[in-house]
Amino acid sequence: MMKIITVLGARPQFIKAAAFSRELINYPEIEEIIVHTGQHYDQNMSDVFFEEMNIPYPKYKLQTGGKTHGAMTGQQLEQIEKILLDESPDLVLVYGDTNSTLAGALAAVKLHIPIAHVESGLRSFNRKMPEEINRILTDQISDYLFVPSESAKQNLLKEGISEHKIHVVGDIMYDVSLFYQDKAVKPKWFDSINLDNFVLCTIHRAENTDNISKLSSILNGLELSKKNIVLPLHPRTVGKIKQYGLNIPQNIKIVEPVGYLEMVWLEMNSDFIITDSGGVQKEAYFHQKYCITLREETEWVELVELGFNSLVGTNSQKIFSICNNLVNKTFTLGIYGNGHTSNSIINILS
Repeated sequence: MMKIITVLGARPQFIKAAAFSRELINYPEIEEIIVHTGQHYDQNMSDVFFEEMNIPYPKYKLQTGGKTHGAMTGQQLEQIEKILLDESPDLVLVYGDTNSTLAGALAAVKLHIPIAHVESGLRSFNRKMPEEINRILTDQISDYLFVPSESAKQNLLKEGISEHKIHVVGDIMYDVSLFYQDKAVKPKWFDSINLDNFVLCTIHRAENTDNISKLSSILNGLELSKKNIVLPLHPRTVGKIKQYGLNIPQNIKIVEPVGYLEMVWLEMNSDFIITDSGGVQKEAYFHQKYCITLREETEWVELVELGFNSLVGTNSQKIFSICNNLVNKTFTLGIYGNGHTSNSIINILS
């Protein structure tokens, strides 16, 4: 019997991890125990969330959110270490680039427990991002590095990581996308906004929402585009817009944040997507939608190189120009595997 402890800290990680957990049903010789660090407090993660999304419940739920990066990571490290000592797993599995990812890996390596890192090798090359530091450090101490693409593998080789540890398995988000696309839900409010076609936009990164000049420039670019924009926005960001004295352009429909299945529906039914989210960039590709990225860099360099994604930063003229000069592109899927990443990971581990 093999025992795996999976450490998760944020809702997107649970959605990715669910693909792996569902596949484990076919492997009765593997037991998985899920630890939720509570890094991101999310009121949407109720019992209904786990039931509707077909996601296993965590056995352990910690309370480590709402602190500075150092305090949060330290508290997670202490509490995860205790769980590992109690459970004595054969492997610790971590995803992505949150503080929980790093804390889980550090707790494991200090107890000489092998570590598997899913979504390994991604780099923005911006070390001001806490996520970038979490990725680099986690990769350096992991035993199994599961990368989504050949470019991610090359990043790791350049950092001196042994090739035998690196496994190109594709992107687990593709597994997720294929599973949920038939379960997508139209938001209840959608028909009331009377739009035959629309562009989906998301803005959540603090460097954009907490900077008056950047947020103003983004809104200006969206207004110049004259496109029908649907913008799910956190109430905190709406408050920032009011605080800054910015006007919401008439072509932008601001709506409440949406659940994952509603987000999938909006992505699938949009004309194209504008975002500053790493995950949404990939989902745009999986749903064969062009993506305009409100950042200066991306971890998904393949999508830019192949012409499926444009980096515009917060430049209003660039936003306007690309919105109005898009050409139809034929999307070639397969860059990030065949949608069986979870199965590949389990086969390698077992």
